[in-house]
Amino acid sequence: MIKKDNNLKLVVTGILLAILMSAMDNTIVATAMGTIVSDLGGFDKFIWVTSAYMVAVMAGMPIFGKLSDMYGRKRFFIFGLVVFLVGSALCGIAQTIVQLSIFRAIQGIGGGALMPIAFTIVFDIFPPENRGKMTGLLGAVFGASSVLGPLLGAYITDYISWHWIFYVNVPIGIVSLLLIVRYYHESLSHSKQKIDWLGAITLVISVVSLMFALELGGKEYDWNSIPIICLFASFLVFFIAFFIAEIKAEEPILPLWLFKRRLFATSQILAFLYGGTFIILTVFIPIFVQGVYGGTAKNAGLILTPMMLGSVAGSSVGGIFLTKTSYRSLMFISIVSYVMGMFFLGGMTVDTARWLLTLYMILVGFGVGFSFSLLPTASIHNLEPQYRGTANSTNSFLRSFGMTLGVTIFGSIQGNVFKDKLKEAFAGMQGAGNFKMGDPREIFQASERAKIPDFILSKIVHAMSDSITHTFMLALIPIALAAVTIFFMGKARVEVTKAKG
Repeated sequence: MIKKDNNLKLVVTGILLAILMSAMDNTIVATAMGTIVSDLGGFDKFIWVTSAYMVAVMAGMPIFGKLSDMYGRKRFFIFGLVVFLVGSALCGIAQTIVQLSIFRAIQGIGGGALMPIAFTIVFDIFPPENRGKMTGLLGAVFGASSVLGPLLGAYITDYISWHWIFYVNVPIGIVSLLLIVRYYHESLSHSKQKIDWLGAITLVISVVSLMFALELGGKEYDWNSIPIICLFASFLVFFIAFFIAEIKAEEPILPLWLFKRRLFATSQILAFLYGGTFIILTVFIPIFVQGVYGGTAKNAGLILTPMMLGSVAGSSVGGIFLTKTSYRSLMFISIVSYVMGMFFLGGMTVDTARWLLTLYMILVGFGVGFSFSLLPTASIHNLEPQYRGTANSTNSFLRSFGMTLGVTIFGSIQGNVFKDKLKEAFAGMQGAGNFKMGDPREIFQASERAKIPDFILSKIVHAMSDSITHTFMLALIPIALAAVTIFFMGKARVEVTKAKG
């Protein structure tokens, strides 16, 4: 028994390392992007470095989740690890921005297998009474990774080299790989089934079309341009084709009957809404710190630590009490904390004390943290093992999808509000000629910031502050929708069967 317990601990360690590595990858790369572009060039193409990874991850999640149900978790988890490590090593030796984008796509294929299957393995190997604590632990690592990424990326880039933000994955991944290969022994039986190729192809094309439309729209092309309209049309056509294919398929990639289960459907909606709103905090709080308070990039990353600690605490508490009360009751605690934190963040001004910002981040992080452990567990509630991979991958997919939409929509809103506030502040103002209205990056650079006259800097800072807090306030709309959704979760809870004697 001791040996078996030790083996489980080693398997969990391997899973945690894989989750940390894959979940942190996008945020750690974003921090180093400026340095990467200055080294490799290709400023007009740098968007593909992020887009290629996200497209591959999102397209792969539902497919690998279904394949793991059909043919086993271990082989596809190992496949994901190997592909991710190969992609990471290739990224580190990239010589051009195009090469880096291609290698990031390879990374993304591996990442699409890692995240959903990791959670599913935990549900397979642990009994219900232990799943809460374990998913709380996994959720805490997932939440922490989104905050640790920017900080780690800043330090590695400044003190070592941007190449090492990719190389650092290799030793972590190798340890994870060795632990899974050696100690994870899959006991579930899997029967070969017919692969839903039509569903897989239409899903990939629809996701890729939407991702490219969101990434390129308003940046490379106008929103009403022919390429963007065609991409949205492609998404719509193939998305409809995907649903038709799923209805007719013998073994669909995404069994639509799952959405008839109340707890499953509400969990997917909540994952989407939480993902779409939490991402703007990780993006705009560092910008607020740098642009309003005048902090450095390292300080901007470090200041997210309270939110990370809050999310870890929330995920852990949610996991601990998972067997003691209903999913809905715990999610009510989550949403109250989330609403309060976001409301306070939306009420900040340039004069808000940093200790208050820290308190607000802890509050909002605590609320979001519950979702990291509760929603994946709710997704597979009372599901047979052969559907758990599909359910988990759908939850991960919709959270990522929400993050993509959220950062695009709210990012556009913040940018437009900022421009409007600047125009309003400088309308008819004399003496502002030295400030470039279209390039306000000076406020993020200490040396350039010091050169800006105080009366001009004050107006820029106020415009930046107002645009970000306005965005936080608007984020309360989808959060309110999440609160309504929680009402429909029902009274389901994890049932624990006590052993006799």
